[in-house]
Amino acid sequence: MIKRIAMLSTHGYFDPVPTLGRTDTGGQVVYVLELSKGLSRKGIKVDIFTRWFDRSRSQVDPLPDSPDVRVIRIPAGPWEFIRKEDIYEVLPELAKNMTEFIKKNALNYDLFHGHYVDAGIVSLDVAKALGKPAFFTAHSLGAWKRVQMGGDPEEMERTFRFEHRISEELRIFNSVRAQTVTTEVQKERLRTLYSFAGENVVAIPPGVDTERFRPSHDGEAGASHASSLLPDKYVLCISRIDSNKGHDFLLNAFDIVRKEIPDVHLVIGGGSPTPGQVEAGVYDMMRAIIEEKQMQDRVHLLGYVPDELMATYYRQSQMFVVPSKFEPFGMTALEAMACGAPVVASSLGGIRDVIVEGENGLLVDPSNADELAGAMLRLLKDRRLAAGMGRVGCDLVRDRYSWKSVAERFVAFYEEYLQLESREQK
Repeated sequence: MIKRIAMLSTHGYFDPVPTLGRTDTGGQVVYVLELSKGLSRKGIKVDIFTRWFDRSRSQVDPLPDSPDVRVIRIPAGPWEFIRKEDIYEVLPELAKNMTEFIKKNALNYDLFHGHYVDAGIVSLDVAKALGKPAFFTAHSLGAWKRVQMGGDPEEMERTFRFEHRISEELRIFNSVRAQTVTTEVQKERLRTLYSFAGENVVAIPPGVDTERFRPSHDGEAGASHASSLLPDKYVLCISRIDSNKGHDFLLNAFDIVRKEIPDVHLVIGGGSPTPGQVEAGVYDMMRAIIEEKQMQDRVHLLGYVPDELMATYYRQSQMFVVPSKFEPFGMTALEAMACGAPVVASSLGGIRDVIVEGENGLLVDPSNADELAGAMLRLLKDRRLAAGMGRVGCDLVRDRYSWKSVAERFVAFYEEYLQLESREQK
């Protein structure tokens, strides 16, 4: 029934082989790429539309391992990167140019699927112009992020433009054919924060490449380069370097941990190969805490972690920690679980839909240093417990969160609401 889909992910640096950690370039990029590849394996052609702002990139860029998936870049605004909070002004031009590109190339899509609020706006405009249905995945909710982030309201509004974002999200919710959320928690937030209780909302979690992210096989050669960069015994955190990721919470808690466990280190990875102003500010904050607590010999800020080393970093860690103030889901947690690493995660985010406390991980309030430190100490001191949680988590991810199973759920989701539209027209 479905032959061709247009995915939209309009902000960040979107490439067929992405450089993760760059500004606005993280889990959502992985999600859209892997979902598109999963759909292509079911015989569906997928084009991923994004904003073209770098002249060195070609306009049409097929994925090297998935010829039926292409990244298509559409010019809009100046030839320079625009962060997602400031991209709204160029979206009408992006929608216009995308519509013209589709008509010029005689492309016929069965549906348009926007990811995040900016792409949702463009999806609505292009789908309307071409007489096709629009679908949506928010990934992150502005109203929820505003609650979780706290801070000075005026400063937060200047930085994140919450009012505009929230009003546009609500317009999208009320206009698309159907939408997915990554967790039941997000579905509940639609009701409580947006007063939206539409029947066209389906919870479909992200997936994991379970062939790549898995425990090491017996006799498998480790990544010697990765090993040379890492201490023998370490707690791991990998994420974008941003103000909502809770690195300050983690450092304050680790100061407690290191005083009880003298040989454990903390490894913090992630970020862009060329950090921008926001990343630089977070790094300055982290270095100030490390210096204040005199942890220079115990905390390692690796910066950008190459994609090919991620699985090794997960496997060799004592545990993986997600200390975020706000995290809609947290795909790195799933990747770590798939590699057999026990996980300590923020109870404030969507990952609590996956983690069953004490069975496949531990959930904490990351702002409580004693609570976060206590969870890390528990796993460091009881390695049998840690290994058991790692095994249970790995089995769960393999059984329920492979991209193959996620793609199958999306095909069923699309078909259900396309058939509903067909029945309504009759």
